[in-house]
Amino acid sequence: MEAPADPRARRLFGGSARALGDLAAGPFRADRDRIVGSPFFARLGGVTQVISPGGSGLLVHNRLTHSLKVAQVARAIAERLTADPAHRDLLEKLGGCDPEVVEAAALAHDLGHPPFGHLGERVLDRLARQRLGLPDGFEGNAQSYRIVTSTEIRGAATTGLDLTAAVRAAMLKYPWTRLDHPDPHPRHLDPAPRGAAAPPEDPESGSVKFGAYRTELDDLRQAREPFAGRIPDWQQTPEASVMDTADDIAYAIHDVEDFYRVGVLQQGAVAAELMAWQRECGHLRSITASALEGAGRRPGAAIERLRRQLHRKDGWIADDEAFAAAVEHVREELVEGLLALPFDGSIEAEQYVARFSARWSTRFVDAITVTPDPGVRSGYVLLAKAQWHEVQVLKFVHHRFVLARPDLALHQRGQARLLGTLVEALWEWLLDPDEESRLPRRLHDLVELAEAELHPRTPDRIGRARGRAIIDFVAQLTDGQAVAMLDALSGRSGALWTDAFVL
Repeated sequence: MEAPADPRARRLFGGSARALGDLAAGPFRADRDRIVGSPFFARLGGVTQVISPGGSGLLVHNRLTHSLKVAQVARAIAERLTADPAHRDLLEKLGGCDPEVVEAAALAHDLGHPPFGHLGERVLDRLARQRLGLPDGFEGNAQSYRIVTSTEIRGAATTGLDLTAAVRAAMLKYPWTRLDHPDPHPRHLDPAPRGAAAPPEDPESGSVKFGAYRTELDDLRQAREPFAGRIPDWQQTPEASVMDTADDIAYAIHDVEDFYRVGVLQQGAVAAELMAWQRECGHLRSITASALEGAGRRPGAAIERLRRQLHRKDGWIADDEAFAAAVEHVREELVEGLLALPFDGSIEAEQYVARFSARWSTRFVDAITVTPDPGVRSGYVLLAKAQWHEVQVLKFVHHRFVLARPDLALHQRGQARLLGTLVEALWEWLLDPDEESRLPRRLHDLVELAEAELHPRTPDRIGRARGRAIIDFVAQLTDGQAVAMLDALSGRSGALWTDAFVL
């Protein structure tokens, strides 16, 4: 296979494995086909977005439908920008913005998400670092990158999906490792890029969010090589910036849509919060931070805390007039619009939800622009100021009226305990010398892969390889598979042969 003329189309392993469309279409279309054909992509249909797909009893978004919508929005953004000569010329100087690339990256961006969504991500990170001794811990974006470069098998000669440099670079929402790449590490910048800062309670643990483990660092460097000299080492490529913005847009819209359908998002509670802030914003802005914290659940206090947080973290764009206008627009569209009538499952109600989502999607896509000099906490492709604030307010509604619910917390605490017990049970199984020949073949293969990746002089090399293999194994389960496997390991399952599907 001849080397492609465009260095962005360079593959990791040389393209020995061909996907549907490789010959008839360009390399980036082939990447999309490889991702969609991966079992890891199909698995996302059984992985939590916010509510576990098997536990809601209702049709809500899962990681698969979320990824499809992110891809749809990302491609629309890229096509709009490249149709505008002014944007297109700037994007070419920065390394390019191909609609096929952003679509493929959007489809792949959540491949590494573990069972139970962001909760699973936090639990696996804690277990990986504190129980299994893995300095890199676990991070969903880094796990996605690991899947497409290492743990997804494609033929005898290669591992990974063998994607082009452009698509791999576009997946890197956080183009750094947890601790030491690039040098200086972006967590030391002031301000740090989004996600790069270390948690205040554990400043030595490295960045909260990162795009690759150290085992995939060479792959990251190769993917970013065509962009060297065009953009800083810690900055997203324009295509990654499109994917990241599309992810924010899709998340802000469809989570509101889901919880309206479920009946969790109630007009009265949302109206009370937004309208109280509108009435009392002058007073709320004047009180001290401690007094605001003391206000607890008083209507209006939570969204005032959001306003202050935006100024504290995102002073490059935070604006009080834009924030007030965003609150008003969300109130009109959401409180007086979507939430005015309870969702009853009728065709008319479904059409109303569809129109709501379409209006917001069009509004956001039309507000995308490109800047040659983004702030540290921004990217080259971004929303206009008004729409950026609207996304923040929509996400606030989701966090305040869904994620903060005690009944959801109860459900998630059980899921966290399940993952901890499952990791412990697999660790004990791996350490049992009498059971080595009966280990799940996938787990055995992952141990060998992890061991081969580590330097021979790595401290506790075997232990770390086993720990990484367990994390890889659990992260590749669906929600339902995780539950079924723990049932089997706990002796609670009576379905002997049907349990084998998780192995």
